[in-house]
Amino acid sequence: MMRRLLLVFALLLMAAPAFAVNPDEVLADPALEARARALSAELRCMVCQNQSIDDSNADLAKDLRLLVRERITDGDSDDQVLNYIVSRYGEFVLLKPRFNIKTVLLWGAPVLLVLAGGLSLLLFARRRAGKPTGSKLTADEQAKLSELLKK
Repeated sequence: MMRRLLLVFALLLMAAPAFAVNPDEVLADPALEARARALSAELRCMVCQNQSIDDSNADLAKDLRLLVRERITDGDSDDQVLNYIVSRYGEFVLLKPRFNIKTVLLWGAPVLLVLAGGLSLLLFARRRAGKPTGSKLTADEQAKLSELLKK
């Protein structure tokens, strides 16, 4: 029974996310460490590109994690830390880009595509509604129909 419990516990641990933060990077103050982890989750690893620096094992990600922690211990606010890193690496470093004039197309493209798709479906349906769907009746079919309607 104990063996099964250990196996289940081991499987649950394997399913948990593995963070790349090394023990030597962790700040002593839990509140500051929580801020650092939250900020690290918002920043993209420039090597891996689809991972946050919190999840990446790349050397650049480690340098960015250390930079975030350094700025936090220096007393910077979360916005100041993000602005500093964006000023050095560009908007691409943010996993969720900010809404500004440079990213309007990025944020607006899905809305424009949905509207264009809806408009094209509407136009297609309106054109199709006006067209007849079958062929005209032959003279024999018309005569039979007239006969049936008279009865």
